[in-house]
Amino acid sequence: MKPINVLYVEDEPFLAKIVVESLTSRDFEVHHVADGDQVLPAFERHQPDICVLDVMLPNRDGFSLGREIRERDPHMPILFLTAKNQTQDVVQGFASGGNDYLKKPFSMEELILRIQNLLELMKGRGSAMEEDEIVLGQYRFSPQKLELNHGESVRKLSHRETELLLILSRHRNVKVERKVILQEVWGDDSFFNSRNLDVYITKLRDYFREDPAVEIITLKGVGYRFVVG
Repeated sequence: MKPINVLYVEDEPFLAKIVVESLTSRDFEVHHVADGDQVLPAFERHQPDICVLDVMLPNRDGFSLGREIRERDPHMPILFLTAKNQTQDVVQGFASGGNDYLKKPFSMEELILRIQNLLELMKGRGSAMEEDEIVLGQYRFSPQKLELNHGESVRKLSHRETELLLILSRHRNVKVERKVILQEVWGDDSFFNSRNLDVYITKLRDYFREDPAVEIITLKGVGYRFVVG
């Protein structure tokens, strides 16, 4: 079986050494980068299966690198490593293209589990993301391009916005439970992820404001109904 190819970005030498040795001993193929300026060239050179990015780096921060990686490959799994614990920092990570985050200090077992779970989640979504276009009232939604079009207007979506809208589109006009969305998009239904879901639902409602026939209805204590007239 082909080893999982990891682009690992961390500038702290002692931690990097432990992580590289631990992943390599478990048959991962690891390409370590310590400087933010070297990340994008390494990404193009190694074509990883997943990117594990520290947030605080020399020359470039992980969030800006995550955005650029997402532009180059809309479906690349990105896991942020952060010593920050403020809610807005983690939300910024998701807005920057991240699929998951892990707070320092962390155990190697948890890191490996996050990598494996994220790859499984992304693999399951791959075929759905290949759909060319989904018509939603006056809008045209392209999961493959991460775009929502209304007339001549084109809105670029984040990867997580695309994942959420894809689930709602598959369940249009029927009830979809919050816990189902949280498990499919975030991988667990923790309180923090539930708060993130509220933020993303608010964003999507704003995106569809030009067409009153398209509505995301909250079913209190249950979930949502995505109504497309």
